[in-house]
Amino acid sequence: MSTKTSGNKVQKTSPKVVRKGGKLNHAKFSPSWVVVNTKDAPSYQMELIGRIREGVKKADWKDLIQFTGSTEKEFENILPASISSMQKKAVYDKETSERIYELAKLFGLGYEVFDTKEDFKQWLMTPSRSLGNKIPFELLDSSFGFEMVENEIVRIQYNVYS
Repeated sequence: MSTKTSGNKVQKTSPKVVRKGGKLNHAKFSPSWVVVNTKDAPSYQMELIGRIREGVKKADWKDLIQFTGSTEKEFENILPASISSMQKKAVYDKETSERIYELAKLFGLGYEVFDTKEDFKQWLMTPSRSLGNKIPFELLDSSFGFEMVENEIVRIQYNVYS
C-alpha cells in the first residue's frame, strides 16, 4: 500500500495486478499474492493482519477466484457472508476477509505440495480416509476444519500418512 498526497489530502492506494510479458503479477499482499508467495507470507504476517482489519476489496476477491480457477458459488458454504451480500460490498468485513486470506494460504500450500492446481482441487473434493472419509473442501467452513485440512496437506508434503 502506498500513499499519494494531493494538496492537503492523503490517499491510500493499493498496487494493482499487472500483466508483464503475458505474466500475471499480483498486487503485493493481496489474497492471490499469498497463494503465489506462500513461503514469503509468514514474514509478512503483520501486514496481512492489517489487510484483514482493513478488509479485502471485492476486486482482490475476484482476482483470487479467477486465479484459483474457481467460482464464487464453490465458496458459498465456506465464507461467513452470503455471495449475494458480498456482491453488494466493495470491501468485506474482518471475518470474511480473514476467511479469504485463510483460503489463499491453504491454496498456496496445496499448489506447493501437489503437482498441479487441478491435482490439488481434485484432492480437495475427494473423501480422505485420514479425515474420517470426509471431503476436505467441506471441512473448510470452520477454523478447526481449516486446521485439519492444512495439517493433512503438510503430512502429504512430508510423506507422513495416518
